[in-house]
Amino acid sequence: MSTSKSTNITWHEGQVSRQDREALLGQRGCTVWLTGLSGSGKSTIAVAAEKALNERGRLTYILDGDNIRHGLNSNLGFSPEDRTENIRRIGEVSKLFTDAGIIVFSSFISPYRADRDAIREIMGEGDFIEVWVDASVETCEGRDVKGLYKKARAGEIPEFTGISAPYEEPENPELVVDTNAQSVDESVGQILSYLEKNAYLG
Repeated sequence: MSTSKSTNITWHEGQVSRQDREALLGQRGCTVWLTGLSGSGKSTIAVAAEKALNERGRLTYILDGDNIRHGLNSNLGFSPEDRTENIRRIGEVSKLFTDAGIIVFSSFISPYRADRDAIREIMGEGDFIEVWVDASVETCEGRDVKGLYKKARAGEIPEFTGISAPYEEPENPELVVDTNAQSVDESVGQILSYLEKNAYLG
């Protein structure tokens, strides 16, 4: 993560701890980090998983790549440097949500392994759950719900992940969700089962 340019600052502790917040919510805060190519199903899975947990009375929140670029990261493009800063900021926001005791679904292509690993490093043990939403370029391009692959192939979108920019696959993710072959419900079930088995749901 980047070095702070701020000086003369002090961290202030509150009187309510993370454990207090988690006890109130009856769950453990965590960041479920969904990474994969555009069109792999990250956002769709995040939305369905959040709905399923909400129906169980769990407090969740989705941080989505496109949505964040409308506001917090609207000043960033898609160069390697901007991609890294985009993920750095989201990592810090995800950490705050996790500390609040919320189960956050962060849905970002996040193509660089080093950027994802840097987020893991700032998180507490077990707070960062990397989920590789695995779908081939061919599968994603076949879906192409946003028409992005067509534009990328035509040279209209520079540095498009999977076409003209790299995607570095996770080496040791907590979960691999294969959307080439399985349904959204199956993918969601895989994630919820992980959260249940590892006591994130209380």
